[in-house]
Amino acid sequence: YLQLTIDKAVVSTQSTGRETFLLLSKREDSVCNFLEGGTLIGGSDFRLVYRHYATLYFVFCVDSSESELGILDLIQVFVETLDRCFENVCELDLIFHMDKVHYILQEIVMGGMVVETNQTEILTHIEAQQRIEKQEAGMGGAPARALSAAKSMAPNVNLPKLADLQNISLPSFKKL
Repeated sequence: YLQLTIDKAVVSTQSTGRETFLLLSKREDSVCNFLEGGTLIGGSDFRLVYRHYATLYFVFCVDSSESELGILDLIQVFVETLDRCFENVCELDLIFHMDKVHYILQEIVMGGMVVETNQTEILTHIEAQQRIEKQEAGMGGAPARALSAAKSMAPNVNLPKLADLQNISLPSFKKL
C-alpha cells in the first residue's frame, strides 16, 4: 500500500509539473508573472509566481499571504546565486548538480521562511561548504599522504613494509 501511495504521489507530481509547464510556456513574456490558483495547484488560495530565463523556468507555488513581488525578488536572488556558482547556469547544471542547487535554495529559504537574500552571505556559506566537502573527499588519501610526509621528514628512518605488516599475529581472546 505504501509503495502504491508513493507511486501515485510521484505520478501526481510529474503530471502537475507537466501541466504547470504547459500552462506557463504558452504565456507571452509580456504578461504578468503571477498565475491565480485553481485545481492544478490546490485551490484559489494559491498562486504560481514564476520567472522565465532563456530556457529555464523557476516556479514557486505560494499561498495568498505571500507577497508576489517578494517571491519574484527571491527568484532573482536564487538565479543570480546559481549563475555565480555555475558561471552561466543552464539545464545541465541543475540536473547534474541537484544537491548543490538544493543547498543553495536551503541557504535562502529554510522551513518555508526566507532567511537570507544577501548574495555575498549566501556565497560565503556555499564556499565554506565546498571547502569542507574537499577536505572530506581528501580524507580517503590521508594515510598515503601521512606516510609520504613521514618519509620526507625522516628519509633515513626505515618504515615497515606492507608485506611485513601482513605477518603480524593478533592476540586471541577467550570466548565468553
